[in-house]
Amino acid sequence: MSITAADVNKLRQITGAGMMDCKNALTEAAGDFDTAIDLLRKKGQKVAANRGDRDASEGVILAKLTDGGKTGVMIALNCETDFVAKNADFVTVASNILDLAIASKPSSLDDLKALNYTGSEITIGDKIVEEIGKIGEKIELSHYSVVSAEQVYAYNHPGNKLAAVVGFNKPTPDDMAKDVAMQVAAMAPVSVDESSVPEEVKQKEIEIGKEQAINEGKPAEMAEKIALGRLNKFFKESTLLNQDFIKDSKMSVSQYLKTADKDLTVTEFKRCALA
Repeated sequence: MSITAADVNKLRQITGAGMMDCKNALTEAAGDFDTAIDLLRKKGQKVAANRGDRDASEGVILAKLTDGGKTGVMIALNCETDFVAKNADFVTVASNILDLAIASKPSSLDDLKALNYTGSEITIGDKIVEEIGKIGEKIELSHYSVVSAEQVYAYNHPGNKLAAVVGFNKPTPDDMAKDVAMQVAAMAPVSVDESSVPEEVKQKEIEIGKEQAINEGKPAEMAEKIALGRLNKFFKESTLLNQDFIKDSKMSVSQYLKTADKDLTVTEFKRCALA
């Protein structure tokens, strides 16, 4: 059967695939659109398999608030090149996935991938495979996180390569909330405070501190005390509330928050950055 330009354009509008890919799929499918769509998806699966070991270090990270500012949701959609990351269609797919995450609040990244993609009967996971076939690059939905609190602030760094979502225990001035979210983005703390640092991280820092002390010639009996001192330094440098506030190093982030309310604090944060 003869494949017309109108047929090719129709399939292209449905799938977003390239013109030649659409023409070849329609030709192989003898003009049957459903079969042609399946062929294009299989092409995406083949490309995905072939590019599975490629480095997808580019992409976009998007964060948005919902529930009247009491919940923040963040996703990262990765690709191989900055050229694709800046493509309007790629950004639209990422934005649609974020909106689906907000609407459905899945409990995990896998559950998010299992949701039906916007306006279609295929899942988000299948949509990503479809995009791989269309674009020819490895694409991966690599991050999904949610923060819920009395007030949440979502910060998207210009360029969509870095984002942070921060939860507060009380209503917080918008400029202050933004300052703290930018602190998280810039300084990459490991936790809110020392009490929320995972035990394995603490033990690792202590062991590193002991080893450094011994290598510096300190007696073994002193190494433990020196290591604990270095652990406290780690807490100051690497936990959000104890870090020096980036806009005024004379106070910590905790002290900065207390200038608005003595009981104001951060309850949780999430940060995501492209490598």
